[in-house]
Amino acid sequence: MGRSCFPRCGFARIIAWLQLVLGILVIVVSISSLFRFYSAGFFVHNEDICRHFYGPKDVYQGFDINDRIAEVLTTIENLHKKLEMNLQQMEKSNTRLEYKKYLEVEVLRPVYSAYTALKQLRLPKIGNGTVKEESLIDTFTTEEIRKYITPKENRIGKINFYGTEKIYNTIGHACVLMKKELEEYMDYDIGSYCKDDWNLAQKLMVNGCDPLPRRRCLTRASKVFQKPYPINESLWKLPDDRNVRWGNYQCRNFGCLSGKNPKRGYTKCIGCFEMEKEKLKWVTNTSLQVDFLIRNVLAIKPGQIRIGLDYGVGTGTFAARMRELNVTIVSTALNLGAPFNEIIALRGLIPLYATLNQRLPFFDNTMDLIHTTGFLDGWIDLLLMDFIIFDWDRVLRPGGLLWIDRFFCNKKDMEDYTYMFQQLRYKKHKWVIAPKSQHQVYLSAVLEKPPRAI
Repeated sequence: MGRSCFPRCGFARIIAWLQLVLGILVIVVSISSLFRFYSAGFFVHNEDICRHFYGPKDVYQGFDINDRIAEVLTTIENLHKKLEMNLQQMEKSNTRLEYKKYLEVEVLRPVYSAYTALKQLRLPKIGNGTVKEESLIDTFTTEEIRKYITPKENRIGKINFYGTEKIYNTIGHACVLMKKELEEYMDYDIGSYCKDDWNLAQKLMVNGCDPLPRRRCLTRASKVFQKPYPINESLWKLPDDRNVRWGNYQCRNFGCLSGKNPKRGYTKCIGCFEMEKEKLKWVTNTSLQVDFLIRNVLAIKPGQIRIGLDYGVGTGTFAARMRELNVTIVSTALNLGAPFNEIIALRGLIPLYATLNQRLPFFDNTMDLIHTTGFLDGWIDLLLMDFIIFDWDRVLRPGGLLWIDRFFCNKKDMEDYTYMFQQLRYKKHKWVIAPKSQHQVYLSAVLEKPPRAI
């Protein structure tokens, strides 16, 4: 008798859950509509009417749209968790497959989609870099593509360390904007030596003309290239000067790249060519709370961090320390005034020649760790940062760690940036904000990507 009642009772429970979900969705749609009207200014065109009924101090008093949205988000998130738990219980008790499929497809997915859509309403205001559009953008009609390829101007209004005033995300369209430079890059004799023009190639990449076309010419190398040092020596020893083509740098040897030299030719990662100083990073305590030690971060997931990405500017020291602990790290690098790619490779590590613009060349859910330092700070456009963070989330596996290391910005902008890092609801293992200067602050954090059933 209990078995014959089960389909009917199970269906009744599904209908009850569905009614609850529909009720919440009605609330979501209502608040979204109110928010759109509120943003459009329909409630404030005639403030005299409001003051006539309520008085100047009473208008909108006690109502915060962000607080109301947060309440709905919390409700939907809790419901989502309950439904997931029910699905797991159904799997353990071998409940009929159609009930499980119904809840997953018809209930869980729409709730999660509504939750994500409502969450986007709380994104900080986008900077002026997303308003001005290039003529080529009119080629596309899909709004998300237009947002992605719109040039993202620097928030601080200055040229960034890339040497550009804006960032072009890459889907190839920017090559048309740099027709002259691209034609110069592809002007060579087939089968002969390429020009010594890696800096032209990097300029194209940084400005969004990426990936570059393949070329049928021979890459130049140093005429006096020496064999690299053995791996037990190369990690903490400056390479031989003869293994680098120095023609496009201000310096002509590694000694010239010392942080003490004001004419070294690069501005980021000052001192990172001084191996004695590099040996101290991430392994010795400092006076700053935002400096985390590698051993403490790895202790969060003992034995589970095996491969990862160092998304920053440097000479590979983070990867070198991780290699000593049997963790393989790929280091992103650009040659911004110094041979960063060469030194990483000559130390026996893996350089990834990649710009801030491009999608990471890794498959979904593959990285145990992403560590970022020096590449992003308070100059970056919020919409550009949003695309980057979602790309990090794509390649991080469930349970993977995102290590934000010494991110800094103006105090007044910290709320916007912290929201960008927190929006994906990662678990906080470490979260420290500390002063950098009178008007700037540091943020360091270790966050864990949650598992997602859908």
